[in-house]
Amino acid sequence: MASSAVPPIGARLRAERRRRGVSIRGLAREIGVSASLISQIETEKSSPSVSTLYAISTALGISIEELFGPVTADETEAAPETEDADDPAEGDEAAGVRVVRLPAFAPAGDVAVVRDGPAAAALLTAALAASGAPVTATPVEVAGKRVGPVITPDEREVLTLDSGVTWELLGRMPHKHVEFLLITYQPGGTSSSSGLLMRHSGIEFGFVISGELTLSLGFETHKLTAGDAVSFDSSNPHAYRNESADPAVGVWFVLERWA
Repeated sequence: MASSAVPPIGARLRAERRRRGVSIRGLAREIGVSASLISQIETEKSSPSVSTLYAISTALGISIEELFGPVTADETEAAPETEDADDPAEGDEAAGVRVVRLPAFAPAGDVAVVRDGPAAAALLTAALAASGAPVTATPVEVAGKRVGPVITPDEREVLTLDSGVTWELLGRMPHKHVEFLLITYQPGGTSSSSGLLMRHSGIEFGFVISGELTLSLGFETHKLTAGDAVSFDSSNPHAYRNESADPAVGVWFVLERWA
């Protein structure tokens, strides 16, 4: 599968959690998972399932679409932990120093940038200059960047989730929280490792390109095959699974709920 660099969603979730002053244990209690799972997701030692990722993002008030792309400067500045003495500080190479990868700034490869401390801005500028990227580029511009109008297969940003599911970002407009995704469920792939149904905000539209996908929606079960389309309020309990021997591929579009 051709794709661009996989975005560090663990770092992004961790930064947002700390910015909101929520502990690992507090977040784990809120969404009903173990604190160790949250820690493993944040340190990239484990990938979340679709349902767990939606639960975390909903609890933290961050959209799925915002999880694609590189970590920005303000996302790495976080409030201190409230109660997690055993909370690992991944990426620390010395006291007060953190190394973050910014693939969007480095056409030839990742750039390690020191971000913590009062000299973060100057260090960022120096790192950008050393990488050959324009020094005028800023994390704010990257965070609000447009993806498109044309995206080739090798330009797609890809999230690989637990339970055999991948999401490929098909486009992005600044400040518009819309999930426009090519999804693939490998044989046996499921949106929930626990088998539980999930709920999240938005209106969900899907179109199956190939393969078969089983949708559990409330008390009903639907077998989706190539050419089938679905649309429903995502606050209704639902889950997807691929019970066939071939990958199931589709285009999914989730609109943020309109007032």
